[in-house]
Amino acid sequence: MLTLPSIPLGVHGGPDALGVPVHDFSTNSNACGPCPAVLDALQQADATRYPDPAYTALRAALAALHGVTPDRIVVAGSASEFIHRITTWARLHGCTQVQLPPHSYGDYAQAAQAHGLAVLRRSAKALVGMEGTDAAAPATLHWACEPASPLGTVDGVLSAWHGPTPPGSVRVLDCAYRPLRLAVNSTDPALPASAWQLWSPNKSLGLTGVRAAYAVAPAGAEGTVLALQGLAASWPVGAHGVALLEVWATPAVQQWVADCLPTLRSWKDRQMALCTQLGWSVVPGSLANYFVATLPTAQCAGDSSAQTASLLAALRQHGIKLRDCTSFGLPGAVRLGVLPPASQDALRTAWQAMHVGGP
Repeated sequence: MLTLPSIPLGVHGGPDALGVPVHDFSTNSNACGPCPAVLDALQQADATRYPDPAYTALRAALAALHGVTPDRIVVAGSASEFIHRITTWARLHGCTQVQLPPHSYGDYAQAAQAHGLAVLRRSAKALVGMEGTDAAAPATLHWACEPASPLGTVDGVLSAWHGPTPPGSVRVLDCAYRPLRLAVNSTDPALPASAWQLWSPNKSLGLTGVRAAYAVAPAGAEGTVLALQGLAASWPVGAHGVALLEVWATPAVQQWVADCLPTLRSWKDRQMALCTQLGWSVVPGSLANYFVATLPTAQCAGDSSAQTASLLAALRQHGIKLRDCTSFGLPGAVRLGVLPPASQDALRTAWQAMHVGGP
């Protein structure tokens, strides 16, 4: 009898058993959204018919956005769906292990464990410039995120990824937060041409409830695109997902996202200052519309994870949800998506009402 591995369920932000949080800091959705043009397209989407199963027009629009040919575009049900699908493909084509950033989205590891792949994590102190240069290393599925989650920093491995990919290995760059990069005094790292790019624009559009994503294959990987399409269920993206992705590819919506960045930048500065006032220790270096802070409980004796969970549960009773970073390998820390000042003020009021250390 086949015994399937026991894989723990992923940890995610957003609505939970208590419903929709009034002030939800636990996701990284664009707080300036939803994008009006995309919302209008969703309301006009024709849900009475199947989409084109080949997504011909959609793939052409996304290809034009990225300056590639349509045969390099893979349409996906969501970023998470593509993570599981390309992990399946990698396993079928000889990959025996997955290499992850020091802290990362849980679906990378979850998909690997479901296929019995070894899960390795790069050390934050490793000489990442040497990553993937050993041609004799086992075939590996490599993951990176730009900017990284939860810390919002640049993954140092990207500089190494501009070199050739070792035979049999695959590199995938998760670009979920690339459009929401807020830093103004840093140079956006060039995306390595040898890596797959995974895009999930629902975050940038403030419409995370619409599940749709796509991947851009590196040049020369068109055969793998066909193989990945063969691994998908029919119509992985419905009419509403198609509408979202089609409008995402237009110049007007790209400009709308860009126009959100100054507002998000201002809100982020205010929110980081608030956390410092509350006695939290903000982790520096985030370039994105989210950041990590360490709660005062992390400096206390005892189990910081349990103490943090208790505080977050109390905040949840006030209608406020933060993302516990324990599953990211950062116990005692929380990730906060940037929200408007009214939500920040609600966080201040709730924290002070709880009389938890500090101000």
